[in-house]
Amino acid sequence: MVKKHKADIGLAFDGDADRCFLVNEKGELVNPSALTALIAVGELKKNPNSSIIYNLISSRAVPEVITEHKGKAIRSRVGHSYIKKLMAETGAVFAGEHSGHFYFKNFWKADSGMLAALYAIAELMNSDATLSDLLKPYNRYFSSGEVNSKVKDPQKSVNDIKKLYQGEYEVDELDGLTVTAKEWWFNLRPSNTEPLLRLNVEAETQKQMITIRDTVLAQIKR
Repeated sequence: MVKKHKADIGLAFDGDADRCFLVNEKGELVNPSALTALIAVGELKKNPNSSIIYNLISSRAVPEVITEHKGKAIRSRVGHSYIKKLMAETGAVFAGEHSGHFYFKNFWKADSGMLAALYAIAELMNSDATLSDLLKPYNRYFSSGEVNSKVKDPQKSVNDIKKLYQGEYEVDELDGLTVTAKEWWFNLRPSNTEPLLRLNVEAETQKQMITIRDTVLAQIKR
């Protein structure tokens, strides 16, 4: 529809409009992390040196951008309740999740897809750039998206993967298992409702991302 009507932006919301997704002028879906970064920059212009929260599945570009604009980047577990609690504790002015949830301090710390959409539209109106060009500085890495694997014992699989990487790479268990290297990272989380493992990978190059993704998936299936 965006390409057909030569629109500058496309907007999509879930049923209760607490999530927002953008489509650029090329008809491409925008990574929610890029929108998180865009809104974070705007919030830091209005509220210098403020705290911004991002969940640990968000692109590495998000904390980088927050730091570059003199903000304090705070990493969170995935989920509405964790984000809202952390906002209350830290006084953060904004929070973004990879799932398209965006939370605003001046909106009772609630998530609002409509406010996120208005931010994007306002940025477009104040710039001569297209949406893809506007977001280009925030699309720094290559992401796998969420890849689900069905396993008998999700937690055992996570523990087995942890043993393979612990010692050689940075490992943390804030939410599932996150393994971090200089050029890439991945997070592996058991589903709360199904016998599934959810894998997210990000890397500096497409080739690296595919290699890490396929390696971890092969290790899961052993």
